[in-house]
Amino acid sequence: MILQSFFQSWLPFIYLYVVGGIFFFSGMYIIIKSGSLNPQKKHHKFWIKTLLGGYFFFLFLHAFLIISTLYL
Repeated sequence: MILQSFFQSWLPFIYLYVVGGIFFFSGMYIIIKSGSLNPQKKHHKFWIKTLLGGYFFFLFLHAFLIISTLYL
């Protein structure tokens, strides 16, 4: 039962945020290296923080919802 819940909940979560994270952070690297987002500019720094914050916000929200569904 515990192993089944791992494969139905945590494994897709891990896949989503690892594989998706690779694409997300690769994209962030490309847009910063190309100069599309310049970390020296205040307005661009805001958007970098917003994008990173959004990624981690949804990661923690998703983990919280899985934990609350499975264990509470």
